[in-house]
Amino acid sequence: MKKKLVGVLGLGIFGRAVARQLSQFDQDVIAVDMKENIVNEFGNIVTKAVLGDITDKNFLLAVGLDHCETVVVATGNNLESSVLAILNCKKIGIPIIIAKAKNKIYEEVLYGIGATNVISPERDSGKHVASNILKHHIESIIYLENHVSIINFKIPESWVGKKLAELSIRQKYELNIIGTRLHKGGHLKLNVDPNTPLPPNIILVGIANDHTFEKFDYLDYLK
Repeated sequence: MKKKLVGVLGLGIFGRAVARQLSQFDQDVIAVDMKENIVNEFGNIVTKAVLGDITDKNFLLAVGLDHCETVVVATGNNLESSVLAILNCKKIGIPIIIAKAKNKIYEEVLYGIGATNVISPERDSGKHVASNILKHHIESIIYLENHVSIINFKIPESWVGKKLAELSIRQKYELNIIGTRLHKGGHLKLNVDPNTPLPPNIILVGIANDHTFEKFDYLDYLK
């Protein structure tokens, strides 16, 4: 199993959504917040839920945040806290820092001090941000209803040259391939022949049920 260690600083509505989605796919999450009731609630959801100040670099080191590959600074309503948290993450060597911003001015400031990516709750849902952190082959997901999604994903190397009929994709991943694209955003070609070997470097498009296919991709199990 290939897991990532992700820090989530701030457990407001957005931060909780990110932490829940990451945990749902069996990732290790260190979640930090100043509200004891929220930290207690997430103690059984994430790997480690800690009560503390995200602007304190020594505290972040003490809880093991320096071992994270990615940190999400989810306290977008307080610019000072976000700025200090990002600066602390940079000082302790976090490779990827994703920060929430409530408006365009905040976004410019957070990029200016070193955030890798700045997101807006109006534009990016917590589920979307978590998916972007975890994905290996998936290019995009459109969530429909009743746990059904349309997924665009890069063909796994181990599938190249094989036929859909021999890959048992529906049985393994609860995924039905409905088409292909030559590149991301390219024209969708329907009616894929299940008995034609799959070429390299294409985008496959499928309809998936629940989170089965996502989980296989996020854990890098697509073989």
